[in-house]
Amino acid sequence: MQAEPYAPMRILLVEDDVRLCRLVKDYLEGMGYAVALAHTGPAGLEVALKQSFHAIILDVMLPGMDGFEILRRLRVHSTVPVLMLTGRGEEADRIVGLEMGADDYLPKTFSTRELLARLRAVLRRSVITESQQADQRNAPVAIGDLFIDPSAHVVMLAGETLIVTRQEFDLLLSLARSSGRVKTREQLLLEVAERDFEVFDRSIDVLIASLRKKLGDDAKAPRWIETIRGVGYTMKRPQET
Repeated sequence: MQAEPYAPMRILLVEDDVRLCRLVKDYLEGMGYAVALAHTGPAGLEVALKQSFHAIILDVMLPGMDGFEILRRLRVHSTVPVLMLTGRGEEADRIVGLEMGADDYLPKTFSTRELLARLRAVLRRSVITESQQADQRNAPVAIGDLFIDPSAHVVMLAGETLIVTRQEFDLLLSLARSSGRVKTREQLLLEVAERDFEVFDRSIDVLIASLRKKLGDDAKAPRWIETIRGVGYTMKRPQET
């Protein structure tokens, strides 16, 4: 059985500078995100309320409605992470935005790498918060003869306990909980990274290789973890193992 198509993390960029929009969109899409654009305040608010996004990058100075008003109205309905952009960068603006519920603030002198690092940070905090709030966060996961117990931090295969690192455990648990669905490297990094990682960090591949060795898995004919070329990884469903 083929794995289900992956769903990239969706970002909304509300910015009236069309050239900047294209630059940011191309860069983030090259990193595996799906980016929607809006160039006015009213349009941005409408899209933000009608569609679902993992995060919103929001300019302060917009035609029709400024970013502060968009954020104020958005927070009535949504807790989506918001990274605000400003061409002015005054401390007062940053304070207002953060007090209204913005998750971070970035002056428009940013580089694309800095933007990506800030975006990853707010997304990672969101992922951690959602994970902490999940009712089933400590529920054991069983796939065939693979057993994972989050509360005891135990991994067992065919009754034998496997010795895994913290990051290997978190990665295996993430894949197991999403069995049959593809997760991109970016999504997995957000869930297991303990540091701010570099743009071209391939640590997920290293962790996957280590897990495969401990699981006795073959990358060419995987029983457990399948590589989806150019995208990421998936844990095969029970009927596939």
